[in-house]
Order: sequence, then C-alpha cells, then structure tokens
Amino acid sequence: MDRLDAFKSIAEQASRGELTFPTNVDATLKLQRALNDPDCHADVAARLVQAEPLLAARTVAIANSVAYNRSGNEITNVRNAVQRVGFRTLNALAAAVIVRQLDSKITQPALRAKADQLWRHSAHVAALSQVIAKRVAKLDPETALFAGIVHEVGGFYLLSRAEEFPGLLDGEPEEWIEHGEMQIGRCVLQKLNVPEPVMKAIEGVWAGMRALPPETLGDTLLLANDLSPIGSPLHERPGATSMQAASTIDFVIGDGTLASILEESSEEVKSLTAALL
Repeated sequence: MDRLDAFKSIAEQASRGELTFPTNVDATLKLQRALNDPDCHADVAARLVQAEPLLAARTVAIANSVAYNRSGNEITNVRNAVQRVGFRTLNALAAAVIVRQLDSKITQPALRAKADQLWRHSAHVAALSQVIAKRVAKLDPETALFAGIVHEVGGFYLLSRAEEFPGLLDGEPEEWIEHGEMQIGRCVLQKLNVPEPVMKAIEGVWAGMRALPPETLGDTLLLANDLSPIGSPLHERPGATSMQAASTIDFVIGDGTLASILEESSEEVKSLTAALL
C-alpha cells in the first residue's frame, strides 16, 4: 500500500469513528467528561485525578510551577493541587495524558524517538502559548495551554499507526498536511471533544496564516510553534519560520517588547514545560 492509500485508509476509518486508541484512552476520556460536568465537586475531582497516577503527578507539578504558585507555598497532595489549578487546567492536563497514551504502544525505536520529540515540542508550545496569550495577545491563557497540548494530536495518532503502514511518514510536507494532518487530525480532535474555537485555531496552524502581534488563538499557537526551542519531528508546513529566523521575532507590546516579555516569563515557561514533561 502506498503512502496516499495508507492515508486514505486511515482517514476513511477515522471518518466512520473507527479510531484505533489504546484502551486506557477511553478511561481517561470518561474521566475528562466527568471533570467537565458543571456539578462535579472539587473533592470528587480530586478522587478522580488520584485514580490516574500520571494525571495526579502532573496536577501536583503544575500546581507547584511558577505560573500557579505565586506564593511559593509548595503543595504535596492532589486535593490542594486541584483547588489551586482549577477545573479548566485539569481538563488541559487530562488532554496531555490522553496525548501521551496515544503513543504508548509505539515500540519501533525511530518512531518512539519521534513521539518523544513531538511531546517535548508540544509541551514547549503549550507553555509558550499560555504566556503569549496572557501577556501579549490578551486571550484566555488556559484555553491557549489546552490548545498547545492538543495541537499535534493528529501527528501522535499517525505515529501510533505508522508501524502498520511502512512509509507513512515519508514523502512531501504538502501530502502530510493535506492527507494526514488535516483529514485525520480533525477526526481525532472531534473524538477528543476539542471545542470548536480550539479546532479553528489548530486549523489556522495547518494553514500557516498569522498576524503579528498575535490577535487570535491561531496566531498565538503559530508564534509559540515558531519560538519553541524543540521543533516538530514531523514535516514542517510550507513557509514555516526557521529556528534561526524565529529567534529574531520581536515587536512592541505596550511599554515592552516580545523579547522582554519572554525574558521576564522565562522561569514561568520553563517550569510549565517541565511540569508537562
């Protein structure tokens, strides 16, 4: 089966809702739905989070990150961590667990290395997106954090299927984006119940169109992608900003500049990234 036929086969399955997920993803999706219930109490949320060790560890780590721990008082239990970060951040962290579960069955070393790099990239983009949304674009930082975490979920899904379809990751970037990322990525995002505004922002990343300074969530994601010190191991979109060119991106924001804001926020970005990893 050639590359385009493989994409077509996976896309047809995905469009019918036949997505091949590890069994633990379904359990985390149920947990995520419970957390999204407006009647879910903090104590119930804490018990649900504690039942998922990876989510529990990430929640405590995020609660103690510079972004959420302004007082410097360290938290050592899930219940207090849940109260500090809030349900919307919990939703983003549950999404992070789901994304990592997608690649859990990858055994081929080369694919495993790509999956690990893609997660490091996603963690950096998520942390940068939150800071850029809060300090530059004046958008909701929790939505930006969530969008950064899930923006490459289609890539994780395709990596998880690559062992079944040799050559899936070869070929031209345009093929990857059009037949892989866009068609299959939408189906995976829908399966994960990603809200429409976040879907549109991720589609904006696929299109590669943005404004500087960033005005929308899509602009914010693209800028964070360009500024990430870890690049995606998958195909770059046509016209993507090189790492070298990204280091020169700067513009005036109020009384400061992008460079000065990122420098001031460097510890916040660093601690958020580390907590996600």
